[in-house]
Amino acid sequence: MEVASLSGVLSYTKLPGSSLCNSDVRFPSSVPRGRHVVSFARHSSNGSNDVDKPSSKVFVISNSCWNTQNHAVLKGPFLSDDLIQTRNMNSQANCGVGVCTLDENVVAHHAHANEEKIGVLLLNLGGPETLQDVQPFLYNLFADPDIIRLPRLFKFLQRPLAKLISVLRAPKSKEGYAAIGGGSPLRKITDEQANAVRMALEAKNVNANVYVGMRYWYPFTEEAIEQIKQDRITKLVVLPLYPQFSISTTGSSIRVIQDIFREDAYLSRLPVSVILSWYQRQGYVNSMADLIKEELEKFAKPEEVMIFFSAHGVPVSYVENAGDPYKDQMEECIHLIMQELKARGIANDHILAYQSRVGPVQWLKPYTDKVLVELGQRGVKSLLAVPISFVSEHIETLEEIDMEYKHLALESGIKNWGRVPALGCTSSFITDLADAVVEALPSAKALSE
Repeated sequence: MEVASLSGVLSYTKLPGSSLCNSDVRFPSSVPRGRHVVSFARHSSNGSNDVDKPSSKVFVISNSCWNTQNHAVLKGPFLSDDLIQTRNMNSQANCGVGVCTLDENVVAHHAHANEEKIGVLLLNLGGPETLQDVQPFLYNLFADPDIIRLPRLFKFLQRPLAKLISVLRAPKSKEGYAAIGGGSPLRKITDEQANAVRMALEAKNVNANVYVGMRYWYPFTEEAIEQIKQDRITKLVVLPLYPQFSISTTGSSIRVIQDIFREDAYLSRLPVSVILSWYQRQGYVNSMADLIKEELEKFAKPEEVMIFFSAHGVPVSYVENAGDPYKDQMEECIHLIMQELKARGIANDHILAYQSRVGPVQWLKPYTDKVLVELGQRGVKSLLAVPISFVSEHIETLEEIDMEYKHLALESGIKNWGRVPALGCTSSFITDLADAVVEALPSAKALSE
């Protein structure tokens, strides 16, 4: 697990030209391999909320009691000032499967836990809840400089370009959302996850208010932070619901938080711990392996099924020019899952491809649609699709994978199609998120420190 405070600086290399990320919210989720602590530089995001605001309420799940309990904390190599500069830190706990050796400092931390008012902020991308929301939602998406990365001299075009693209893309996007019921289920699912995390924390004797902050639609991250301030939270854990880190997802949201905290006296003194990625956590890996095993068993010949990991892509320039660790983390994530499956006696062939590319720039390869055709031509007959970068059902799983890619696969000669569901509120997954929150609490630091 990678944990960061808001108090440091992360330098992103500016790209020489513009890059276009996806217009249909197709990239929920990203720092080099292993466990790291990373600090982010301030980076302003303009134009995110320039739409008429429907009535909305920040989703808050709260409890009324806190009991002390000892927990283990893992810390790994420290990453400061630059995404690829690392050095080792001493661990506070040694954890194996079911066995943890606690450091005295961790025990002391929880001895004072009853004095804290803990907050947990879940971050996600957001999605239009009605067809009328689609165009303003797309505007918010493209107004983010981490989605369309313009050269410095052309930054003044960010909002006009966002307006143009959102208007042009809205009709096609509306068709996709209409096909899955007229809107994104992401908010409802994320609210359910927030409630489940709160209950999982309560089971660990950790009392916490759990908030939901969306990047491009309601409830916005800014709304959640305002509620956190009103509730006078004394320690905050920020948990993006993206297993892997990417500049375009977790990175964008953290910069919004950092900008707000820098300008507010109360928030700048609030101890915060940010969980930047958690794809390597054993609880997450086990949960994914459980779902894959369950779906494989539905095939007549499970051993013959190709496991097809489909991840949201990012432009190649993000990785090569801006140092985005998303590709490395994705590959390591899949390696860990396949190792877990192998330990369970499952040795199926597998492949990784990237979906949801858009625009003229080069994206990470291989592309999902191209690979599906190639697999059919190679004679693969049974395929299990695994939406690896997503923990909630939304347009990319329900429409792009379940409709577009399934149709393409069957048309290409694949006879037996299956799909692993998103993790959602799977109990083992939620428990692991709660564990990650507990482990992150001792590392919280104020921006002003």
